[in-house]
This record gives sequence, structure tokens and C-alpha cells, in this order.
Amino acid sequence: MTSSRHFSFSRLTRRAALIGVATAVLAGCGSLGGPRADGGSGGGELHVMTSGGFTAAYNELRPGFERMSGRTVKTAYGASMGNAQDSIPSRLARNEPADVVILARPALDALVAAGQVVPGSQVDLVRSSIGFAVKKGAPRPDIGTVEALKRTLLAAPSIAYSASASGTYYETELLKKLGIEAEVKPKSRRIVSERVGAVVARGEAALGLQQVSELLPIAGIDYIGPLPAEVQRVTVFSAGIATGAKQPEAARQLIRYLQSPESAPTIAKTGLEPIAAAR
Repeated sequence: MTSSRHFSFSRLTRRAALIGVATAVLAGCGSLGGPRADGGSGGGELHVMTSGGFTAAYNELRPGFERMSGRTVKTAYGASMGNAQDSIPSRLARNEPADVVILARPALDALVAAGQVVPGSQVDLVRSSIGFAVKKGAPRPDIGTVEALKRTLLAAPSIAYSASASGTYYETELLKKLGIEAEVKPKSRRIVSERVGAVVARGEAALGLQQVSELLPIAGIDYIGPLPAEVQRVTVFSAGIATGAKQPEAARQLIRYLQSPESAPTIAKTGLEPIAAAR
């Protein structure tokens, strides 16, 4: 703590004194604590891969971490699952640089089992719900109850859904639960390497389903609400440290920062429920 430190300003240049104070402040910051992985007090690149569900929150929080840590964070974006060239599993399979990966918890656990993420490094960050959107200005269909949702899906001329967690639930479970798979699946389109909202905004689908946090930032659409509670699927998005991480301590610092109570308000406004670290 800074109260136990004694700086002899008569023997330090002004620049060295400022560096010493900055180091002491960072050492006392609970969300960032710990020595740097590179052993120095300067910066260094940290490589992060994040899936769409956490992207909006991450993009708002990243600059604050860079300022506090003095590091540059390089980011790659991709789906939690699937074989698309830009999905996180595909990126890791190509040995793209990664220190931290952020994606749906089941997919993260699969990466642990595959030896690509350090066992025990998983930290749950947020809970994410699935919602629907239409093109901006289009009539807003009723999805407030299970029966209303069924009517809306049956009436929709076309439906877009993601190639990641929400879309997997839609195509493998939700339509079966609703008993309308035969009628609705043929007019549903799986979107790869693009936000569902962008497809809806262009008028290429009348209705779009994706994580709420992935719909809200998209211009040209109207978010109409979440799935009814009875058929909602909440996904936990979590962070882990890649087994090939070059900056494992800095990776832990970033994860603590994202999980901190101070980050929770920013996360919440993007449509996610934070799982803040206990004090």
C-alpha cells in the first residue's frame, strides 16, 4: 500500500517519481492487482478472443483496462461454436494468438477438454438472454406469451437466427418445444459470420433471433423483447486463459477487471446480467 512506501524525492527525477506513484496505485487496485507477466512496469500486447454475446460490453470496457494497465489489447471476434473461419474454435485451431477467450460457458468447457484453455481458469462473467427484432418501423409482433410466440413464428415469412449459442437452441430445441418445427424451420435461415440484426435491417429476414446484447447495438432494427420465460434459454458467457497464452498474469488481470463490481453497470446497459465478483 502507498502508506507503507517512502519515496525519497530528493534522489529521484520528477519522471521517476511519477512512475513510482502510478505503480503504487495500480498495485492497490483490486481489479488489476499482481505483477506483470513480462516482469516489467511497462505495457505489452494482450490478445483476446470474444464472441458476440459479450462484444458490446467488452468494447466499452476495454479502453479503461488499457488506460489502467498500460497494455494494448488486440481483439479477434467470432462465434462461440461452429466451423466458420472466424469462430473462436477455428481461430484457436489455426493457432492464432490468444491470452484470454470469452465465449459461452459450454463452448469454453469444450475448449478446456480439448486442451486449448487452462483447466480451472474459467470465470463466469454474465448471463445472457435471447430476444427478437424486426426491421425498424415494421409492425411489432406479439411474443409476450408462448402461444403468441408460436403464432408469430408461424406467420413470419422469414426468420434469421445465429450460428452460435442462441441459434443452436432455436434450431435444435425451441422449435421442437413449440411443436412447429416442420412449419417454421424451412423458412428459417442460419446466419454465419454476421450479426442477425444486420440481416434484418437490410430486409432479408422479417424476424431475427439472437442474444439480446447482440441485437441492441444494431442500427436499422427495433428490438421487440425477449423470449417468454417458459422457453427462454439463458446462456452464461465466461472467460478463460488460453493454454498458449504469452501473458497469463495480464490475462488474469483483465478477467478480474471484467468481473469487478465497477464494470457491472457498463455490462448491464448492454443487455446482459453481470455476475460480479464477490467482495
